[in-house]
Amino acid sequence: MKKHNPWSWIPSLYFAEGLPYVAVMTVSVIMYKKLEISNADIAFYTSWLYLPWVIKPLWSPFVDLIKTKRWWVYSMQLLIGAGMAGIAFTIPVSFFFQATLAFFWLMAFSSATHDIAADGFYMLGLSEEDQAFFIGIRNTFYRIAMLTGQGLLVMLAGFLEKRTGSIPFSWTIVFFVLAGLFIALALWHKYILPKPAVDVQRNDITPKTILAEFGRTFVSFFQKKGIIPALLFMLVYRLGESQLVKLASPFLLDKRAVGGLGLETAQVGFAYGTVGVIALLLGGILGGVAIAGGGLKKWIWPMALAISLPNLVYLYMAYVLPESILVVNACVGIEQFGYGFGFTAYTMYLMLFADGKYKTSHYAISTGFMALGMMLPGMASGWIQEMIGYQYFFIWVMLCCIPAFLIIPFLKLNK
Repeated sequence: MKKHNPWSWIPSLYFAEGLPYVAVMTVSVIMYKKLEISNADIAFYTSWLYLPWVIKPLWSPFVDLIKTKRWWVYSMQLLIGAGMAGIAFTIPVSFFFQATLAFFWLMAFSSATHDIAADGFYMLGLSEEDQAFFIGIRNTFYRIAMLTGQGLLVMLAGFLEKRTGSIPFSWTIVFFVLAGLFIALALWHKYILPKPAVDVQRNDITPKTILAEFGRTFVSFFQKKGIIPALLFMLVYRLGESQLVKLASPFLLDKRAVGGLGLETAQVGFAYGTVGVIALLLGGILGGVAIAGGGLKKWIWPMALAISLPNLVYLYMAYVLPESILVVNACVGIEQFGYGFGFTAYTMYLMLFADGKYKTSHYAISTGFMALGMMLPGMASGWIQEMIGYQYFFIWVMLCCIPAFLIIPFLKLNK
Protein backbone atom coordinates (compact mmCIF):
# COMPACT_ATOMS: atom_id res chain seq x y z
CA MET A 1 0.00 0.00 0.00
CA LYS A 2 1.09 3.55 -0.63
CA LYS A 3 2.03 5.48 2.46
CA HIS A 4 -0.83 7.93 2.03
CA ASN A 5 -3.52 5.27 1.69
CA PRO A 6 -5.82 5.63 4.75
CA TRP A 7 -6.48 1.88 4.81
CA SER A 8 -2.80 1.33 5.62
CA TRP A 9 -2.88 3.29 8.88
CA ILE A 10 -6.39 4.03 10.20
CA PRO A 11 -7.22 0.43 11.27
CA SER A 12 -3.87 -0.02 13.03
CA LEU A 13 -3.96 3.46 14.59
CA TYR A 14 -7.35 2.93 16.26
CA PHE A 15 -6.51 -0.62 17.23
CA ALA A 16 -3.49 0.91 19.00
CA GLU A 17 -5.77 3.51 20.64
CA GLY A 18 -8.21 0.97 22.08
CA LEU A 19 -5.87 -1.79 23.29
CA PRO A 20 -3.98 0.07 26.06
CA TYR A 21 -7.24 1.51 27.39
CA VAL A 22 -8.81 -1.92 27.77
CA ALA A 23 -5.55 -3.27 29.23
CA VAL A 24 -5.52 -0.55 31.89
CA MET A 25 -9.23 -0.60 32.71
CA THR A 26 -10.27 -4.25 32.32
CA VAL A 27 -7.33 -6.63 31.88
CA SER A 28 -5.61 -5.19 34.97
CA VAL A 29 -8.68 -6.00 37.12
CA ILE A 30 -8.73 -9.64 35.97
CA MET A 31 -4.97 -10.04 36.38
CA TYR A 32 -4.95 -8.62 39.91
CA LYS A 33 -7.90 -10.80 40.88
CA LYS A 34 -6.03 -13.90 39.70
CA LEU A 35 -2.96 -12.72 41.62
CA GLU A 36 -5.12 -12.64 44.79
CA ILE A 37 -5.36 -8.89 45.36
CA SER A 38 -8.45 -7.95 47.40
CA ASN A 39 -11.52 -6.47 45.69
CA ALA A 40 -11.17 -3.26 47.71
CA ASP A 41 -7.57 -2.72 46.57
CA ILE A 42 -8.34 -3.68 42.96
CA ALA A 43 -11.25 -1.23 42.71
CA PHE A 44 -9.48 1.61 44.54
CA TYR A 45 -6.14 1.52 42.75
CA THR A 46 -7.33 0.65 39.24
CA SER A 47 -9.96 3.43 39.48
CA TRP A 48 -7.12 5.89 40.05
CA LEU A 49 -5.90 4.91 36.58
CA TYR A 50 -8.82 6.91 35.13
CA LEU A 51 -7.06 10.11 36.26
CA PRO A 52 -5.04 10.67 33.04
CA TRP A 53 -8.28 10.67 31.05
CA VAL A 54 -9.87 13.01 33.62
CA ILE A 55 -7.13 15.62 33.29
CA LYS A 56 -6.37 14.99 29.61
CA PRO A 57 -7.80 18.41 28.56
CA LEU A 58 -5.18 20.14 30.76
CA TRP A 59 -2.21 19.09 28.62
CA SER A 60 -3.84 18.72 25.20
CA PRO A 61 -2.66 22.24 24.13
CA PHE A 62 0.95 21.15 24.62
CA VAL A 63 0.46 18.28 22.18
CA ASP A 64 -0.45 20.98 19.66
CA LEU A 65 2.59 23.10 20.52
CA ILE A 66 5.41 20.58 20.84
CA LYS A 67 6.54 18.52 17.86
CA THR A 68 3.93 17.08 15.46
CA LYS A 69 0.90 14.84 15.93
CA ARG A 70 2.71 12.19 13.90
CA TRP A 71 5.69 12.28 16.30
CA TRP A 72 3.41 12.05 19.33
CA VAL A 73 1.60 9.01 17.89
CA TYR A 74 4.58 6.70 17.45
CA SER A 75 6.46 8.06 20.47
CA MET A 76 3.52 7.31 22.78
CA GLN A 77 3.19 3.84 21.26
CA LEU A 78 6.82 3.17 22.17
CA LEU A 79 6.15 4.37 25.73
CA ILE A 80 3.05 2.16 25.95
CA GLY A 81 5.16 -0.78 24.80
CA ALA A 82 7.77 0.08 27.44
CA GLY A 83 5.05 0.19 30.09
CA MET A 84 3.76 -3.23 29.07
CA ALA A 85 7.29 -4.65 29.14
CA GLY A 86 7.74 -3.15 32.62
CA ILE A 87 4.58 -4.90 33.81
CA ALA A 88 5.82 -8.19 32.37
CA PHE A 89 9.21 -7.86 34.13
CA THR A 90 7.71 -6.95 37.53
CA ILE A 91 4.84 -9.47 37.80
CA PRO A 92 7.17 -12.15 39.30
CA VAL A 93 8.69 -9.86 41.98
CA SER A 94 7.52 -9.78 45.61
CA PHE A 95 6.33 -6.13 45.39
CA PHE A 96 4.56 -6.75 42.08
CA PHE A 97 1.40 -4.83 43.00
CA GLN A 98 3.17 -1.51 43.55
CA ALA A 99 5.57 -2.04 40.63
CA THR A 100 2.96 -3.06 38.07
CA LEU A 101 0.68 -0.19 39.15
CA ALA A 102 3.51 2.24 38.43
CA PHE A 103 3.84 0.86 34.91
CA PHE A 104 0.08 0.90 34.45
CA TRP A 105 0.25 4.61 35.32
CA LEU A 106 2.88 5.09 32.61
CA MET A 107 0.61 3.27 30.17
CA ALA A 108 -2.42 5.33 31.19
CA PHE A 109 -0.71 8.70 30.70
CA SER A 110 0.85 7.56 27.44
CA SER A 111 -2.48 6.20 26.21
CA ALA A 112 -4.39 9.39 27.10
CA THR A 113 -1.76 11.47 25.28
CA HIS A 114 -1.87 9.06 22.34
CA ASP A 115 -5.65 9.59 22.16
CA ILE A 116 -5.16 13.36 21.77
CA ALA A 117 -2.52 12.95 19.07
CA ALA A 118 -4.30 10.16 17.16
CA ASP A 119 -7.65 11.97 17.03
CA GLY A 120 -5.90 15.17 15.96
CA PHE A 121 -3.88 13.38 13.31
CA TYR A 122 -7.06 11.75 11.96
CA MET A 123 -8.46 15.22 11.21
CA LEU A 124 -5.18 16.51 9.76
CA GLY A 125 -4.37 13.46 7.67
CA LEU A 126 -7.74 13.09 5.92
CA SER A 127 -10.05 15.23 3.86
CA GLU A 128 -13.49 15.97 5.32
CA GLU A 129 -14.98 13.43 2.93
CA ASP A 130 -12.54 10.73 4.05
CA GLN A 131 -13.07 11.62 7.71
CA ALA A 132 -16.79 10.90 7.30
CA PHE A 133 -16.14 7.70 5.34
CA PHE A 134 -13.63 6.24 7.82
CA ILE A 135 -15.49 7.13 11.05
CA GLY A 136 -17.13 3.70 11.08
CA ILE A 137 -13.84 1.97 10.23
CA ARG A 138 -11.98 3.61 13.12
CA ASN A 139 -14.75 2.75 15.58
CA THR A 140 -14.81 -0.85 14.36
CA PHE A 141 -11.08 -1.33 14.91
CA TYR A 142 -11.32 0.32 18.32
CA ARG A 143 -13.94 -2.33 19.17
CA ILE A 144 -11.69 -5.06 17.74
CA ALA A 145 -9.03 -3.86 20.19
CA MET A 146 -11.59 -4.28 22.99
CA LEU A 147 -12.31 -7.82 21.76
CA THR A 148 -8.59 -8.60 21.65
CA GLY A 149 -7.91 -7.25 25.15
CA GLN A 150 -10.98 -8.50 27.02
CA GLY A 151 -11.26 -11.70 25.04
CA LEU A 152 -8.23 -13.15 23.28
CA LEU A 153 -5.58 -11.98 25.75
CA VAL A 154 -7.56 -13.09 28.80
CA MET A 155 -8.27 -16.42 27.11
CA LEU A 156 -4.54 -16.74 26.34
CA ALA A 157 -3.76 -16.12 30.01
CA GLY A 158 -6.30 -18.77 31.00
CA PHE A 159 -4.82 -21.26 28.52
CA LEU A 160 -1.29 -20.64 29.83
CA GLU A 161 -2.49 -20.95 33.43
CA LYS A 162 -3.70 -24.48 32.68
CA ARG A 163 -0.64 -25.49 30.66
CA THR A 164 2.03 -24.09 33.00
CA GLY A 165 0.26 -24.13 36.37
CA SER A 166 1.73 -20.69 37.10
CA ILE A 167 -0.55 -17.65 37.13
CA PRO A 168 2.30 -15.06 37.36
CA PHE A 169 4.20 -16.66 34.48
CA SER A 170 1.05 -16.74 32.33
CA TRP A 171 0.35 -13.03 32.75
CA THR A 172 4.04 -12.23 32.22
CA ILE A 173 3.85 -13.87 28.80
CA VAL A 174 0.64 -11.97 27.96
CA PHE A 175 2.24 -8.60 28.68
CA PHE A 176 5.43 -9.51 26.82
CA VAL A 177 3.23 -10.26 23.80
CA LEU A 178 1.55 -6.87 24.21
CA ALA A 179 4.91 -5.10 24.53
CA GLY A 180 6.18 -6.69 21.33
CA LEU A 181 2.97 -5.79 19.53
CA PHE A 182 3.24 -2.12 20.49
CA ILE A 183 6.87 -1.84 19.51
CA ALA A 184 5.87 -3.26 16.11
CA LEU A 185 2.96 -0.80 15.86
CA ALA A 186 5.25 2.14 16.68
CA LEU A 187 7.72 1.12 13.98
CA TRP A 188 4.89 0.57 11.50
CA HIS A 189 3.35 3.98 12.12
CA LYS A 190 6.70 5.76 12.03
CA TYR A 191 7.10 4.38 8.51
CA ILE A 192 3.54 4.35 7.16
CA LEU A 193 1.82 7.45 8.56
CA PRO A 194 1.50 10.24 5.98
CA LYS A 195 3.13 13.62 6.57
CA PRO A 196 0.36 16.21 6.12
CA ALA A 197 1.60 19.68 5.32
CA VAL A 198 -0.54 21.07 8.14
CA ASP A 199 0.97 18.74 10.75
CA VAL A 200 3.85 21.00 11.77
CA GLN A 201 5.16 22.32 15.05
CA ARG A 202 3.45 25.63 15.84
CA ASN A 203 6.34 27.97 16.56
CA ASP A 204 4.16 31.10 16.43
CA ILE A 205 2.40 30.26 19.71
CA THR A 206 3.92 31.19 23.05
CA PRO A 207 3.10 29.70 26.47
CA LYS A 208 1.43 33.02 27.34
CA THR A 209 -1.00 32.86 24.42
CA ILE A 210 -1.74 29.18 25.13
CA LEU A 211 -2.61 29.93 28.76
CA ALA A 212 -4.80 32.86 27.74
CA GLU A 213 -6.73 30.79 25.19
CA PHE A 214 -6.88 27.90 27.62
CA GLY A 215 -8.46 30.15 30.24
CA ARG A 216 -11.05 31.47 27.79
CA THR A 217 -11.95 27.90 26.82
CA PHE A 218 -12.58 26.82 30.41
CA VAL A 219 -14.47 29.97 31.40
CA SER A 220 -16.77 29.71 28.38
CA PHE A 221 -17.49 26.05 29.22
CA PHE A 222 -18.75 26.89 32.69
CA GLN A 223 -20.77 29.81 31.30
CA LYS A 224 -22.90 27.53 29.10
CA LYS A 225 -26.64 27.54 29.76
CA GLY A 226 -27.79 24.67 31.92
CA ILE A 227 -24.26 23.91 33.14
CA ILE A 228 -25.34 22.63 36.60
CA PRO A 229 -27.74 19.87 35.43
CA ALA A 230 -25.30 19.09 32.59
CA LEU A 231 -22.40 18.51 35.00
CA LEU A 232 -24.57 16.43 37.31
CA PHE A 233 -25.71 14.33 34.34
CA MET A 234 -22.09 13.80 33.21
CA LEU A 235 -21.15 12.66 36.71
CA VAL A 236 -24.10 10.39 37.59
CA TYR A 237 -25.35 8.88 34.31
CA ARG A 238 -22.83 6.02 34.69
CA LEU A 239 -22.90 5.91 38.51
CA GLY A 240 -24.16 2.32 38.63
CA GLU A 241 -21.95 1.11 35.80
CA SER A 242 -18.84 2.79 37.27
CA GLN A 243 -19.08 0.43 40.24
CA LEU A 244 -20.37 -2.64 38.43
CA VAL A 245 -17.50 -2.60 35.93
CA LYS A 246 -14.91 -2.90 38.73
CA LEU A 247 -16.57 -5.90 40.41
CA ALA A 248 -18.10 -7.78 37.47
CA SER A 249 -14.98 -9.79 36.63
CA PRO A 250 -14.04 -10.43 40.30
CA PHE A 251 -17.61 -11.69 40.85
CA LEU A 252 -17.33 -14.08 37.93
CA LEU A 253 -13.91 -15.30 39.11
CA ASP A 254 -14.54 -15.49 42.88
CA LYS A 255 -15.23 -18.86 44.47
CA ARG A 256 -18.82 -19.84 45.14
CA ALA A 257 -18.06 -20.04 48.84
CA VAL A 258 -17.69 -16.25 48.93
CA GLY A 259 -20.64 -15.53 46.61
CA GLY A 260 -18.92 -15.61 43.22
CA LEU A 261 -19.48 -17.89 40.24
CA GLY A 262 -16.08 -19.61 40.28
CA LEU A 263 -15.42 -19.32 36.55
CA GLU A 264 -12.04 -19.98 34.99
CA THR A 265 -9.99 -17.15 33.47
CA ALA A 266 -10.59 -18.33 29.90
CA GLN A 267 -14.36 -18.51 30.50
CA VAL A 268 -14.41 -14.89 31.70
CA GLY A 269 -12.34 -13.90 28.67
CA PHE A 270 -14.85 -15.57 26.37
CA ALA A 271 -17.88 -14.06 28.13
CA TYR A 272 -16.62 -10.48 28.05
CA GLY A 273 -14.33 -10.54 25.05
CA THR A 274 -16.57 -12.28 22.52
CA VAL A 275 -20.22 -12.46 23.58
CA GLY A 276 -19.98 -9.20 25.52
CA VAL A 277 -18.18 -7.21 22.83
CA ILE A 278 -20.52 -8.44 20.08
CA ALA A 279 -23.56 -7.46 22.17
CA LEU A 280 -21.94 -4.11 22.99
CA LEU A 281 -21.31 -3.43 19.31
CA LEU A 282 -24.88 -4.35 18.33
CA GLY A 283 -26.28 -2.13 21.06
CA GLY A 284 -24.13 0.78 19.93
CA ILE A 285 -25.15 0.37 16.29
CA LEU A 286 -28.85 0.22 17.14
CA GLY A 287 -28.45 3.20 19.46
CA GLY A 288 -26.88 5.25 16.67
CA VAL A 289 -29.66 4.27 14.26
CA ALA A 290 -32.33 5.17 16.84
CA ILE A 291 -30.90 8.64 17.57
CA ALA A 292 -30.31 9.34 13.89
CA GLY A 293 -33.96 8.57 13.22
CA GLY A 294 -35.69 10.12 16.22
CA GLY A 295 -33.23 12.40 17.98
CA LEU A 296 -31.87 12.38 21.52
CA LYS A 297 -34.93 14.01 23.08
CA LYS A 298 -37.08 11.06 22.00
CA TRP A 299 -34.64 8.34 22.99
CA ILE A 300 -32.91 9.58 26.14
CA TRP A 301 -35.35 7.87 28.54
CA PRO A 302 -35.30 4.47 26.79
CA MET A 303 -31.51 4.65 26.65
CA ALA A 304 -31.19 5.67 30.30
CA LEU A 305 -33.29 2.65 31.21
CA ALA A 306 -31.24 0.45 28.86
CA ILE A 307 -27.94 1.33 30.56
CA SER A 308 -29.44 0.76 34.03
CA LEU A 309 -31.96 -2.09 34.06
CA PRO A 310 -29.72 -4.79 32.50
CA ASN A 311 -27.55 -4.53 35.63
CA LEU A 312 -30.30 -6.64 37.18
CA VAL A 313 -28.72 -9.69 35.52
CA TYR A 314 -25.85 -9.48 38.03
CA LEU A 315 -28.31 -9.30 40.88
CA TYR A 316 -29.98 -12.40 39.43
CA MET A 317 -26.66 -14.24 39.12
CA ALA A 318 -25.62 -13.26 42.66
CA TYR A 319 -28.77 -14.82 44.12
CA VAL A 320 -29.15 -17.83 41.80
CA LEU A 321 -25.42 -18.61 41.21
CA PRO A 322 -26.10 -20.31 37.84
CA GLU A 323 -23.79 -23.16 36.93
CA SER A 324 -24.56 -23.06 33.20
CA ILE A 325 -21.93 -21.09 31.26
CA LEU A 326 -24.60 -20.41 28.61
CA VAL A 327 -26.75 -18.61 31.18
CA VAL A 328 -23.74 -16.56 32.34
CA ASN A 329 -22.85 -15.62 28.75
CA ALA A 330 -26.47 -14.65 28.07
CA CYS A 331 -26.53 -12.43 31.16
CA VAL A 332 -23.25 -10.73 30.21
CA GLY A 333 -24.59 -10.26 26.66
CA ILE A 334 -27.81 -8.63 27.94
CA GLU A 335 -25.90 -6.26 30.23
CA GLN A 336 -23.41 -5.27 27.52
CA PHE A 337 -26.13 -4.78 24.89
CA GLY A 338 -27.97 -2.45 27.26
CA TYR A 339 -24.76 -0.57 27.96
CA GLY A 340 -23.96 -0.19 24.24
CA PHE A 341 -27.48 1.07 23.49
CA GLY A 342 -27.67 3.36 26.53
CA PHE A 343 -24.18 4.83 26.20
CA THR A 344 -25.14 6.26 22.79
CA ALA A 345 -27.37 8.83 24.51
CA TYR A 346 -24.49 9.88 26.76
CA THR A 347 -22.07 10.38 23.86
CA MET A 348 -24.65 12.29 21.84
CA TYR A 349 -25.48 14.58 24.78
CA LEU A 350 -21.78 15.43 25.29
CA MET A 351 -21.46 16.33 21.60
CA LEU A 352 -24.58 18.53 21.66
CA PHE A 353 -23.55 20.23 24.89
CA ALA A 354 -20.05 20.93 23.54
CA ASP A 355 -21.35 22.54 20.34
CA GLY A 356 -20.10 26.07 19.77
CA LYS A 357 -16.90 28.06 19.22
CA TYR A 358 -14.71 25.77 21.35
CA LYS A 359 -16.42 22.54 20.37
CA THR A 360 -13.33 20.32 20.42
CA SER A 361 -12.01 21.64 23.73
CA HIS A 362 -15.44 21.61 25.38
CA TYR A 363 -15.97 18.02 24.31
CA ALA A 364 -12.61 17.10 25.83
CA ILE A 365 -13.60 18.81 29.10
CA SER A 366 -16.92 16.94 29.07
CA THR A 367 -15.14 13.60 28.62
CA GLY A 368 -12.92 14.58 31.56
CA PHE A 369 -16.01 14.91 33.76
CA MET A 370 -17.23 11.59 32.34
CA ALA A 371 -13.97 9.93 33.42
CA LEU A 372 -14.23 11.60 36.84
CA GLY A 373 -17.73 10.13 37.20
CA MET A 374 -16.22 6.71 36.58
CA MET A 375 -13.14 7.16 38.77
CA LEU A 376 -14.55 8.38 42.09
CA PRO A 377 -17.38 5.82 42.57
CA GLY A 378 -15.15 3.05 41.25
CA MET A 379 -12.57 3.75 43.95
CA ALA A 380 -15.08 2.98 46.70
CA SER A 381 -16.86 0.09 44.98
CA GLY A 382 -14.51 -2.68 46.14
CA TRP A 383 -14.70 -1.55 49.76
CA ILE A 384 -18.52 -1.40 49.54
CA GLN A 385 -18.68 -4.92 48.09
CA GLU A 386 -16.41 -6.35 50.78
CA MET A 387 -18.55 -4.71 53.49
CA ILE A 388 -21.95 -5.94 52.26
CA GLY A 389 -21.25 -8.91 49.92
CA TYR A 390 -22.08 -9.40 46.27
CA GLN A 391 -25.86 -9.71 46.64
CA TYR A 392 -26.37 -6.45 48.49
CA PHE A 393 -23.69 -4.79 46.37
CA PHE A 394 -25.68 -5.39 43.18
CA ILE A 395 -28.81 -4.02 44.91
CA TRP A 396 -26.71 -0.93 45.71
CA VAL A 397 -25.68 -0.69 42.04
CA MET A 398 -29.34 -0.63 41.01
CA LEU A 399 -30.09 2.15 43.52
CA CYS A 400 -27.21 4.15 42.05
CA CYS A 401 -29.09 4.29 38.73
CA ILE A 402 -31.80 6.51 40.26
CA PRO A 403 -29.86 9.85 40.36
CA ALA A 404 -29.60 9.93 36.56
CA PHE A 405 -33.38 9.53 36.29
CA LEU A 406 -33.82 12.51 38.61
CA ILE A 407 -31.49 14.73 36.54
CA ILE A 408 -32.81 13.97 33.03
CA PRO A 409 -35.99 16.15 33.31
CA PHE A 410 -33.77 19.21 33.93
CA LEU A 411 -31.62 18.78 30.78
CA LYS A 412 -32.08 21.20 27.91
CA LEU A 413 -32.70 19.03 24.85
CA ASN A 414 -33.81 20.62 21.60
CA LYS A 415 -33.54 17.60 19.33
